[in-house]
Amino acid sequence: MENPRRAHLLSLAVLVCGIAAISLTGCSQETQSAGAPPPPTVTVSQPVNKKIVEWDAYTGRLEPIEFVEIRARVSGYLESIHFDEGQIVNEGDLLFVIDQRPFIATLNGAKASLGQAQAQMAQAKAQLDEARAQKKQAEAELNLAQARVQRTRTLRTSNAVAQDELDQREAEFAQAEADITASDAGIGLAEAGVATAQSAIHSAEAAVEAAQLELDYTQIYAPVSGRISREYVTEGNLVSGGASSSTLLTTITSVNPIYCMFDVNEQQALKYIRLALEGKRESSRSAKNPVFLGLADEKGFPHMGHMEFVDNRFDASTASIRVRCIFRNDNEVLVPGMFGRVRLPGSAAYEAVLIPDSAIGTDQSSQYVYIVVDGKIERRSMEVGPLVDGLRVVRSGLDGSESLVIKGILLVRPGMQVNVETGAIEMREDGLPDEYTPLPQDQWISSGLSSTSILKQNTQTAVETTEEAVR
Repeated sequence: MENPRRAHLLSLAVLVCGIAAISLTGCSQETQSAGAPPPPTVTVSQPVNKKIVEWDAYTGRLEPIEFVEIRARVSGYLESIHFDEGQIVNEGDLLFVIDQRPFIATLNGAKASLGQAQAQMAQAKAQLDEARAQKKQAEAELNLAQARVQRTRTLRTSNAVAQDELDQREAEFAQAEADITASDAGIGLAEAGVATAQSAIHSAEAAVEAAQLELDYTQIYAPVSGRISREYVTEGNLVSGGASSSTLLTTITSVNPIYCMFDVNEQQALKYIRLALEGKRESSRSAKNPVFLGLADEKGFPHMGHMEFVDNRFDASTASIRVRCIFRNDNEVLVPGMFGRVRLPGSAAYEAVLIPDSAIGTDQSSQYVYIVVDGKIERRSMEVGPLVDGLRVVRSGLDGSESLVIKGILLVRPGMQVNVETGAIEMREDGLPDEYTPLPQDQWISSGLSSTSILKQNTQTAVETTEEAVR
């Protein structure tokens, strides 16, 4: 009975072992299949090779070329206002009139004093002429007295005349000499009177000129063309002038052209200096390098101008130097006080290798990219530069002929076998040129007349107007 039972147990054991062996074999095959996944697929493209200019980015503030505070030069009541607030005014336009009556009275009084001084001059000249005539008469009498005394002396030697007659002739001669001395004194006194009258005339002329000038100041003209601000003082108010605390009436800012100011740090300034010394980029101190500007709501940089000024020193508190560029503003979209995105050429034109930022990896020590060589991944360290047309400039590490991994860099490691598919690197044009030259002189933007020249013109206009009013 035991043998059949043992045989049955042995059969069951063999069956269990077979099932276990089959199970183990299946698990082993599944394990082998999971340990060998297919190679990952990455997208590759050749870097972009393009001639570019590195345009350095700055943020600038728009400033007017001319900003004038219109203040009263004389005190008085504001009689009338001759402009619309916030509108464009032209140089020479009448803006304000201060009550002229007190100044006309002062001018007339000064002219009367001048007339009196001129009359005194005429009187002094007449007295001088009279003194000179008296001297000539005294000289004639002296000559006559001298002849008589000489004749009498001769006759006296022969006792032809009495001693009394000789004494009389001697006295006449002495009187004639005294008259000459008195005539000289009279001439000196008359000349002093002429000098005094001349000084009085100069003083009166100065008073007339000062009174005329103050009368001119009652009419206030626009010294520059531009957009005028509001009326800070209304008609009928008393305004004060002629001092640092004189009343501010309004302001004018020029509109076209317009400045843009921004600061350049030491590192950037040194770069420009080195480029100029190497002959790769002309200095903005000597050349009108082009500059492009874009406002907050504008795409790209539609406004083109040029460099106009570089300061002579660095600001010690900010370690930067102030520079200035100029733009045309025919449509008046550029308003003083606005911020703008400025692009200044930071290099000469050159052939560059460009890649997207998404293809660049970064570790603690360097930046790198992955390239595919014979179906395998290679890591390539490199040095990068600024963005141009939405792509990153490669300073070193790539020559532009590589198969660059642009998608899937997180799936691969150096030495890994990969499948590749070809993609394309997309560029986003920023509207900036790929080469440039400094602007020739016929394309320079002129800032126009200086304030001094305009003020001289307006002063002459004011003088002519007020003289006509007085007449």
